[in-house]
Amino acid sequence: MIHYSHTNLIAKDVETIVVFYTNVLGCRSIGQKRDLSGSWVDRLTGIPGAHIFGEHLLLPGFEQGGPTLEVFGYDNVISHAAPGVNASGFTHIAFAVDSVADTLKSVLAHGGGQIGELVETRYADGRVLTVVYATDPEGNILELQSWRHEE
Repeated sequence: MIHYSHTNLIAKDVETIVVFYTNVLGCRSIGQKRDLSGSWVDRLTGIPGAHIFGEHLLLPGFEQGGPTLEVFGYDNVISHAAPGVNASGFTHIAFAVDSVADTLKSVLAHGGGQIGELVETRYADGRVLTVVYATDPEGNILELQSWRHEE
């Protein structure tokens, strides 16, 4: 059996990122905070003296036991070049929302940013996509999307 478990996000400021994803995007704490260290963590990460801390947040739209966003920090977080929507590898996490414009306003009000423009496009089958790329307070890319059907 295989099922999706979680996505890990390493944060410079775990508390700020947990509050952002909870307040802005509807993630919920499942009461699984972590404070991990020891030889097994060193062996797992390949980092001598590693110390990992953070929390699992249930993604919106799922019940207990569903996939989580694992927001963790390390004592020493290595910064990398800012991610781009066209970079290779994992680039963003997407959220289906009721109102892209309203959610974008909340993202911006809580320290996030915007990439490109909010756009709307119509597909031949009558579906309409409203979408924008945004960022959380640490620059991680979010896609905010909403679908509707027009006759």
